[in-house]
Amino acid sequence: MRPHLRTAEGWRRVSAMSTPDNAELLEVAKAAARAAAPELVERFARGAVNVTSKSTDTDLVSEADLAAERTIRALLARERPDDAIMGEEGDDTPGTTGLRWVVDPLDGTINYLYGHAHWCISVACEGRAGVIFDPVRDELFAVAVGEAPTLNGRPLPAASTLTELGSALVATGFGYAADVRTAQAAIVARVLPAVRDIRRAGGAALDLAWAAVGRLDAYYEHGVQPWDIAAGVLLCEGAGLRVEPLAAVDGLSQGILAAPAALAGELLALVGP
Repeated sequence: MRPHLRTAEGWRRVSAMSTPDNAELLEVAKAAARAAAPELVERFARGAVNVTSKSTDTDLVSEADLAAERTIRALLARERPDDAIMGEEGDDTPGTTGLRWVVDPLDGTINYLYGHAHWCISVACEGRAGVIFDPVRDELFAVAVGEAPTLNGRPLPAASTLTELGSALVATGFGYAADVRTAQAAIVARVLPAVRDIRRAGGAALDLAWAAVGRLDAYYEHGVQPWDIAAGVLLCEGAGLRVEPLAAVDGLSQGILAAPAALAGELLALVGP
């Protein structure tokens, strides 16, 4: 059933009277993510996508990414016409409300293209509400700031509360350029002996969602973009994890770390400058 959303004209009237609350924004985020899913799932099932490269020959974008972002932008234009939009695959759209939507229409494109079922849609109203939708598993992770985050409408399972780094399952990711991966490998070489194990699944947004529900104990990565982490950071913070920015280091751009409070400092010392 389609969520009950205001028409564009209705939203204009509301914007003129008051700022929407976070729960209202969350409903828009949910609808946007779900609207993009059917075509992505259909293309994933038949493996029919056209692909071009972006920053490097290994940094790919498919027609599925582009189609999903068009769908999300169209819904946001109807429901929140005066808000700004930042999307991975499209130009930034300015707004007048002070609200900005940050969209990754297909996080985990390489997984998607290879038939690996670890990819998702991430939609966030920056600092207010966000969703990460995994349509293959039909899992919708959602959070409105000030309210408890949910998984398919129910409270999230508990995030990790580990106190010993040596028992932690830690996720990370790698960039597309060879020199970036070389620098990231040096960090992994420091982390791996200090933890239970490392996971590299290939999708920053889902890694953060899985950390929020305790399927991973912690996550870190340099080089992530706002659309990779906007919804996931809100989820992890809502789940009680400590979220810390990672400074640029050794040729790597800034990043993010999410971990239980008892582990964050020790892990940060291994992966930071």
